[in-house]
Amino acid sequence: MARIQLNNIAKSYGSVEVMRDINLTIEDGEFIVLVGPSGCGKSTLLRMIAGLEPISGGDFTVDGKRMNEVPPRDRDMAMVFQSYALYPHMDVARNMGFSLEIRKAPNEERTSKVALAAQTLGLTKLTERLPKQLSGGQRQRVAMGRAIVRDPSAFLFDEPLSNLDAALRVEMRLEIARLHQRLKATMIYVTHDQVEALTLADRIVVLNAGDIQQVGTPLELYDRPANKFVAQFIGSPTMNILEIEPGEGGIRLKNGAALSVGLPDGQKRASELGVRPEHLNIVAPDAAHLSGTAELVEHLGSDTNIHAHVPGIGQVLVREHGHFPLKTGEPVGIAVDLAKTHLFDPDGRRLAA
Repeated sequence: MARIQLNNIAKSYGSVEVMRDINLTIEDGEFIVLVGPSGCGKSTLLRMIAGLEPISGGDFTVDGKRMNEVPPRDRDMAMVFQSYALYPHMDVARNMGFSLEIRKAPNEERTSKVALAAQTLGLTKLTERLPKQLSGGQRQRVAMGRAIVRDPSAFLFDEPLSNLDAALRVEMRLEIARLHQRLKATMIYVTHDQVEALTLADRIVVLNAGDIQQVGTPLELYDRPANKFVAQFIGSPTMNILEIEPGEGGIRLKNGAALSVGLPDGQKRASELGVRPEHLNIVAPDAAHLSGTAELVEHLGSDTNIHAHVPGIGQVLVREHGHFPLKTGEPVGIAVDLAKTHLFDPDGRRLAA
């Protein structure tokens, strides 16, 4: 295992700075997930940790040793890529053990490590097959096995599940979670899928435009987002953001509706109210904070998403648990769970309650 530290890390391509002042400490055995939109720098950061991209500034250390100029082969890290990158002419066993083969490890060592990795990943009966004889999930397991046999100090995953269908993604997500529990190894995982981030991570690092927006546990990011970007990026469906202004005894929405949401410490800087779809409910008109019309009703089985148009505000998304008997075009009353709302200032920062 390894304790990894990034101190003021920067990355530039010529005169173009794409990452700046990245500060992060990853503890021994921790599962860290890097998330963010395309182009935010998450894969670039992972590649700098792996040594596949040079670091333009700052210090990268592993267990206190500076690693900026250390070549990838000497960093004791194993990377699992989005592409399986398996050798088509080698069977599963040789694909997994090839890194040991080129390092001239003894045959007994290679055999035992491959057998252990195969057992860990449920590949024991497939070791004599070629990659073309495997499913996508099995190929990804082989790619993970290739990393396991190296017994690295850290595992690096670069969107390893993005090529799989929905069912296989769920299966492999569970496999990776079990793998971390068994190996207790340091893992850094890049994804744009927030479901993967929320279910796998000990801590999540949210990146945007080369900057870290927030670092925290999944529930910390969900319940206490640092800013509007994190609030809308974490959680599915995304958080509703409504324009507000201070009102008598609370706040007032654009359509004039009043909500008894107290401004923090008497501040008047709040300009937007955030509320997640699951913290809104369809209610009778006399119990509603807002009234509108159902424009689209999505029956998902476990949940029902109701896209409602509220005059003076626009579209508001409500998530009800289970099957909710509502049809498109019907009037709806919407109640807000006032204890679960978030206030943001004009710069997008979340105001403390």
